[in-house]
Amino acid sequence: MNDSELRSVGPADILRDSALGSALLALNNAHAQELSWLEPERLEYLIGEAFLARRIGNFDAFLLAFDQDARYDSPNFLWFRARYPRFVYVDRIVVAASARGRGYARRLYDDLFEHAVRSGHDRVVCEVNQHPPNPASDAFHAALSFAEVGTATIYDGSRTVQYLSRDLTR
Repeated sequence: MNDSELRSVGPADILRDSALGSALLALNNAHAQELSWLEPERLEYLIGEAFLARRIGNFDAFLLAFDQDARYDSPNFLWFRARYPRFVYVDRIVVAASARGRGYARRLYDDLFEHAVRSGHDRVVCEVNQHPPNPASDAFHAALSFAEVGTATIYDGSRTVQYLSRDLTR
């Protein structure tokens, strides 16, 4: 297996390979403004609840997604749960600065779309920060045919997000 292949990540992987867990945590927390800070126990829990957890390499890219049945308390996830009976929610996707421009985010999303369709889902959802702004993420999600379905101000007004959905049936 080479360093650019997609690999699943499970809680056992994190427990068995502390370097992998540390690398994923460092990658996430380097982008905490866009994603949210995680402690090791929370990362392990989220991976255990995930519909899909994938990585490319140890430090290059990571995606974490949940379906509507996950035990997850994120206000963004709960926003979608209140509106859609069935969905796959992209909680976080991150590509290390050193790995940008290689198409890793698109590969992770394409893999997620395929997995969601095989599992009978017809919608993938996510949120993108409007405040603080994230123009690169806005452009990326627009190129993947995500459409805005709502907005919200969360975390005591410190963040405004745009909720996006992609229809997988077309």
